[in-house]
Amino acid sequence: MLTKDFYFDLPDSLIAQEPSEKRGEDRLLVLDKNSGEYKDMMMSDFPSLLPENSVLVVNNSKVRKARTYAESVETGGVVEFLFLGKNSNGSWKAMVTKSKRQKKGKRFVWKDSEGKAYVYAVIEKENDDGTRDVRFDSDIDESFFQTLGHVPLPPYIKREDNWKDENRYQTIYAKKEGSVAAPTAGLHFTPEIMEKIKERGIKIYEVTLHVGAGTFLPVRSEEIENHHMHTESYEISPETAEELNKAKREGKTIVAVGTTSIRTLESASDENGVLTSLKGDTSIFIYPGYKFKFVDNLLTNFHTPESTLLMLVSALAGKDHILTSYRHAVEEKYRFFSYGDAMFIKG
Repeated sequence: MLTKDFYFDLPDSLIAQEPSEKRGEDRLLVLDKNSGEYKDMMMSDFPSLLPENSVLVVNNSKVRKARTYAESVETGGVVEFLFLGKNSNGSWKAMVTKSKRQKKGKRFVWKDSEGKAYVYAVIEKENDDGTRDVRFDSDIDESFFQTLGHVPLPPYIKREDNWKDENRYQTIYAKKEGSVAAPTAGLHFTPEIMEKIKERGIKIYEVTLHVGAGTFLPVRSEEIENHHMHTESYEISPETAEELNKAKREGKTIVAVGTTSIRTLESASDENGVLTSLKGDTSIFIYPGYKFKFVDNLLTNFHTPESTLLMLVSALAGKDHILTSYRHAVEEKYRFFSYGDAMFIKG
């Protein structure tokens, strides 16, 4: 299967640069994955669209303010560090600007708002994937990111982060810090929408997958089967797994919120559709031909042309149905990507 088969024409003007004026006031394109029929609705309609006998699964990962700026001790030049996570040996993995210049042994200083040195670090290792392992002189914790960090908006949002993003680029149920990008389908939920879902007797369960920067990497291979997915860590509590396995046995419809939730559930499922592997790393690549073991329906955002996420939703609903509905979304000027509108794939 060719990467170019997943291309569609998307005007730059439809790439959302700001969130909607009010959380939850987004459009919702509802697609029947079996018939290919679609309907224009609003996110406020979502609770009523859920099947009576269903459960909802959300990703509770929290976005870390992982984008920081440091000065080279040697030259005084400013370098951006996007911290991807902590290594088992205590160092931190980071993407850095001007990466070819950032050699092993180079030292950097992070300064506070008054220009005073906050913490020093040294590049400990140059990794083959272009990232760097960074060793701080003293242990850092989340207070470092809260004090000096910026919201790591995705590269297609062409502006600096601001105070609004600290709230809006975070789901209302975010709990576990670790993502460098938001699980964006969840950004549409408000307390009112969640309450309406619960009033219908539909239970909401939380899983965790920490979104990595690899989610934005393009597919560079001509044939999608040759693409190698990035790795992300996930976790499902034993209690949640037990409840979800019970729901699956009872024939309830499993509705995932976001591609991160679907990747978590499918990674944790065995060939019989039972959640067994509750914690680990996943590099699962879902594209047409994949047989879903656990998830039935999906709430998601609109994805980039030729992306792994577009391939994932095509696996669930069929490539032709997805591309036809996407062309409709473009014609109707739906807003795309992280701060854009939503899509509910059901059936």
